[in-house]
Amino acid sequence: MFQKLTAYTLLVLAVLLCVLLAIFRPLPQFNYNFETFFPQDDESLDFYQSFKKQFENDNDYLLVALGNGEGELFNPDFLTKANAIQSEIRKLDKVDTVISLLDLEQPIIGVFGVTGRKVLDWSDMSSQVRTSGNLDQYRSQLLSKDGNSLLLWIKNEQNISKSDGDVLYNSIKDIFTRYSIKPIAVAGKIQTQGDFIILMQDEFGLFFGYSILLILLLLFLIFRSWWGVLIPFFVLVIGVAWAFGLLIYLGKPLDVMSVMQPTIFLIVGLSALIHFFTHLLKKLKAGDEKETAIYAVFRELTIPVWLTVMTTALGFLSLYFTSIPALQDFGWSTSLGVLVMFLAVIFLAPGLLYLLPIKTSPIHQKPEKSNLLLRIFSWQLKHRNGIRISFLAVTLLCVFLGLNLKINGYLLDNLPLDHPIQQDFTFFDEQFGGSNPLELHLSVGKGANSLLDYDVLGELNKVESKIQELFGGGQTVSPLTLVKSINQAQNRGNPQAFQLPSKGQLQRMNRWLEAALETGEPKVLSADRKSGRISTRAADLGSLKMTALRAKLDEFVLEEVTPDLLKVRWTGTAYLIDKGHSSVTLQMAKGLGVAFLLVGVIAGFLFRSWRISFLLLIPNLIPLIWMLGLMYVLGIEFKLTTAILFTVAFGIAVDDSIHFMSRLKFELASGKNLIYALKRTYLETGKAIVLTTLVLTTGFGLLIFSQFGVTHFTGLLISASMVFALLADLMLLPLLLLPLKKIWEEKFREE
Repeated sequence: MFQKLTAYTLLVLAVLLCVLLAIFRPLPQFNYNFETFFPQDDESLDFYQSFKKQFENDNDYLLVALGNGEGELFNPDFLTKANAIQSEIRKLDKVDTVISLLDLEQPIIGVFGVTGRKVLDWSDMSSQVRTSGNLDQYRSQLLSKDGNSLLLWIKNEQNISKSDGDVLYNSIKDIFTRYSIKPIAVAGKIQTQGDFIILMQDEFGLFFGYSILLILLLLFLIFRSWWGVLIPFFVLVIGVAWAFGLLIYLGKPLDVMSVMQPTIFLIVGLSALIHFFTHLLKKLKAGDEKETAIYAVFRELTIPVWLTVMTTALGFLSLYFTSIPALQDFGWSTSLGVLVMFLAVIFLAPGLLYLLPIKTSPIHQKPEKSNLLLRIFSWQLKHRNGIRISFLAVTLLCVFLGLNLKINGYLLDNLPLDHPIQQDFTFFDEQFGGSNPLELHLSVGKGANSLLDYDVLGELNKVESKIQELFGGGQTVSPLTLVKSINQAQNRGNPQAFQLPSKGQLQRMNRWLEAALETGEPKVLSADRKSGRISTRAADLGSLKMTALRAKLDEFVLEEVTPDLLKVRWTGTAYLIDKGHSSVTLQMAKGLGVAFLLVGVIAGFLFRSWRISFLLLIPNLIPLIWMLGLMYVLGIEFKLTTAILFTVAFGIAVDDSIHFMSRLKFELASGKNLIYALKRTYLETGKAIVLTTLVLTTGFGLLIFSQFGVTHFTGLLISASMVFALLADLMLLPLLLLPLKKIWEEKFREE
């Protein structure tokens, strides 16, 4: 297949593909939707979808904190300018509602009906002094805790698209720019998604550029020849173009997980090329003719390299069997990209090697390096028991440490703590009760007819008091909030009257309650009044603490709330994200289980022995266990974005084991005994394994400098796992194979 004519034919086909790709150039689309991290097999997601249809999304809003950088917050000139800004924002397309103290009116129910009284009136000094006493009721809600900023709560159109959200957010920013006012902090879906996309685009280009420079450096250091640099570099760049071109043609947008894909594709492709080129150089140095050497190398190594690429692809593909859409998309797209990189190597490398003049001795092998491997192998045989015990001890220690890892994730996990988005969200957490939406679904029990029944409102009051105790939180909106507001209106706006009224007072306010419900705002009650919602905000405390607090509320409801009157259930986007983090162990088990099965099948097919398949898994399971220990030592918490790395690490690490075992099979098949075959395999394959590990570790190590948490931890943990895998393959795997000496030799004598 790899004779000159065939190689040239593949090269011509590759050139045609490149021409077609250049003519019909795909246009990449960047997208970030955190809802793709929701577990799809969770019944809670179906419930939330139903909840959204009945009420509304809990995250279609923008929080804007305004402060007067030139003086007092309640300076009349500043308030007038801020009010003008609010008025312009309210007129924007896709804006549903804007709420703030600037034009908020407290309803007053009197003899002649309902009138409105401004909560904040700065028309003259006496009015401002008079209304300032009303503001404490809104502290940590529409007025910051420290009293230095106002909140604009901007509710946008439900289910706003990414493009419409960008237009709206840019329009809002333009209004602030025109009035020369810079918000203290901004937080919300349309802002976060837009800023994430910008950061993703910057990081994607940055890491692709750095990866290219790193590849050039590594190629020069390894091969030290112009053709050993230019041919692999050309192959890798074309391969990455093919991979992303295919993914874009398939409709795959680039997202937060895509940032690491250029590095993955380049490093996996380079690893394959190193195996081909190091063996080619060896044959050329041995005096083989160029064409004979090229043909022999690609004929001998294509299947083993294909198997290693396949196991890597299957490692990524196993993520498709999780229930998280973001992981599924990353899994299948990266798997496909890895396979495309292999095709690029096969289509381009042989033809270019035949076509271009290459020198027969581009590097000079240093005998001491082989002697070093030989000395290590001899030392292993003498200290085999100590090595086995050491691996066992470290592995058991890491198992113990791993069992103490905490499962914890945050909404903005992917951003560094000093990033402006993080700082803005922290500001709202500290000053306005939180930035995270907190949603609970309410339904009446069999002993009640409506959520507005007095006894039901009493139970609801207990629940809201407990929520305030546990979460603090910002302004709460619920059916009870509506009742409390009307009670305050009936008492001439007295803040002390913002509470559950007596039964008689509730009956007297029925007329006003009905009128308020007819407006349909806020959406806190269903048409039949048998279901409703509690909507508030809380700080992003992490899934670990939030899960514990939710459990305390559930326990309180179970013990203190009468189920025949009121039923309470958690829902909302923040709840689903926390559940996604909590399901991390299950997601990792799914991915690893599929990866183990697929690799076991490949190893069984290659070596036709279940014992060998089992042995092959041991040195590749050890790096994963050691990763757990490293995470504990470094204080890295378990979450979705770190759990997936175990599957990825396994898929990549098993490559070296397959290379080692494939070479061992070749040596045994040529009639050597196991000890000598192991020594030859160690010397022949050991250098390539060390080089590929160096490439993989350096390449993934580059990702450590990413601002995205998922990319940063990928670089750190995958790099470490590659080093652990190298130790396991070269130090432990040969020792595990020695007890099977008779089985190996009998098997290959039969063949």
